[in-house]
Amino acid sequence: MEIETIISICLGIGLSASVGFRVFLPLFVLSLASYFNMWSLNESWEWIGSITALITLGVATLVEIFAYFIPYVDNLLDSISVPLAAFAGTIVMMSTVVDLSPLITWALAIIAGGGTAAAISSSSSVTRLASTVSTAGVANPIVSTIETFTATAMSIISIFIPVLAIILVVVILLIVFRMYKKFKTVKRKTN
Repeated sequence: MEIETIISICLGIGLSASVGFRVFLPLFVLSLASYFNMWSLNESWEWIGSITALITLGVATLVEIFAYFIPYVDNLLDSISVPLAAFAGTIVMMSTVVDLSPLITWALAIIAGGGTAAAISSSSSVTRLASTVSTAGVANPIVSTIETFTATAMSIISIFIPVLAIILVVVILLIVFRMYKKFKTVKRKTN
């Protein structure tokens, strides 16, 4: 396996993790990177770097970010974000992986891309729900800010230092797992 292929897999997994926090932001960053020729996409996914995709994803990113700051709309978005994140994570992985057979590319996209995005998105949804229940939604903008910052930072790191992104994905998954475990323990004690 060539180094370019390994780096493209690291990029895909890093962006997929970002998708778990914000669906459109990593796609927008990938679109920007492709548009400015900072990253080459899989041949059949080059349209992501088009001006039309760039504008569409930019608008969708802004709407998504601001919607997460509206109380209770954020919880509604969380209810649909897990399947959307899994789908977007799969797309991100498909578009970035190069020089692999279609079977391996699809398997990686579904398992590593969609799986990583879904795991982070579902844990993030649990965190927001716990925040809503414990603070009546007052702390949700803080959670939204942290998620947006993390998605932005992970997306940028994934583009410029894909290998570091893999390490950060593992760290994020560990943190998210611990938070999930903590909220689950607190929930058991209150019942």
